[in-house]
Amino acid sequence: MRKAIVAGNWKMNGNSESINELMEALVASLQDLDVVEALVCPPAVYLSQVKSLIGNASIALGAQNASQFESGAYTGENSPGMLADLGCQYVILGHSERRAIFGEKDAEIAAKFNAVIDAGLVPILCVGETLEEREDEKTMAIVGGQLKAVLDACGVESFAKAVIAYEPVWAIGTGKTATPEQAQDVHQAVRAIVAEYSAEVAAGVRILYGGSVNAANADELFANPDVDGGLVGGASLKPNDFIAICRAAAEA
Repeated sequence: MRKAIVAGNWKMNGNSESINELMEALVASLQDLDVVEALVCPPAVYLSQVKSLIGNASIALGAQNASQFESGAYTGENSPGMLADLGCQYVILGHSERRAIFGEKDAEIAAKFNAVIDAGLVPILCVGETLEEREDEKTMAIVGGQLKAVLDACGVESFAKAVIAYEPVWAIGTGKTATPEQAQDVHQAVRAIVAEYSAEVAAGVRILYGGSVNAANADELFANPDVDGGLVGGASLKPNDFIAICRAAAEA
């Protein structure tokens, strides 16, 4: 059995006061939800604050990005070792916003993936296609290419210590969501690609859906056999919504 994950990607949102309020609600409601792994990924400047607010609750801490370098003259960067030192357990890598806005390429993402693994953290590798690519029937060419770039560079065994997130770019922050059937089709295909390298790793790797996951659609999305939870954006900033999504994953 693969334990579901619901990961909240707060992106560049929040302040000290709002984070205190959000975490108070999450800690009170999620600390006993052991069948699902709840994860919050705040902006880097708030990682220590969130870690202290988690306390002994069963909520994991993640970062939204990491450098491929461990130390040195890389102004503005955060190394995986630093993130581990702050108590992070997970790191989101290759998010479509990092690819589109900051120009991250597959080779750089693969290097970050390796560095995160080496630091003892769990990478959440994001893959996904744009609306134009989907309409041109290139979904699996794009998603498969992004995935294989890391599989080939880092080795399939590293995916035994990783998570994959399928995030159709056309569904992020747009209010559009892949249908449960569309999500399952891509998740199944992603698992099949990993199985080309190792059936054992493919059976165990958790694949999250990301793209306007909310309290209303989580039940149907998580009911799919190859959807192992969600990478949640805007709804993760709303405690009632995020808690509902976690409970949907627990009941799936």
